[in-house]
Amino acid sequence: MADETHAKAPESGASGSQQAASGPGAGPRAGGPRPGGGPGGRGKFFRRKKVCKFCTEKIDAIPYRDVRLLQQFVAERGKIVPRRLTGVCTTHQRRLTRAIKQARNIALLPFATRH
Repeated sequence: MADETHAKAPESGASGSQQAASGPGAGPRAGGPRPGGGPGGRGKFFRRKKVCKFCTEKIDAIPYRDVRLLQQFVAERGKIVPRRLTGVCTTHQRRLTRAIKQARNIALLPFATRH
């Protein structure tokens, strides 16, 4: 029994020293520039400006009964996705939020997921 505990102790100490060596700046490209470019540099990818889905399709009223439409703007956990991610304009984001909350109140959409 005593031999087993002595055999396990060096293993845990060895793995602890390995964890200390592999920190956030210990990778192969620790100090190098990022491939996407940094401040002032031209990036590889062009990010397209997001356009409001409701403005392009000329939808004025957002129906709270249209669950398929509303689910596009609700995350898996049940949170309303912010407009910086969806690209919806401010007026439609407010209407969308109101429609999602109405749909939640009459149990068409869940408030949160089960975990």
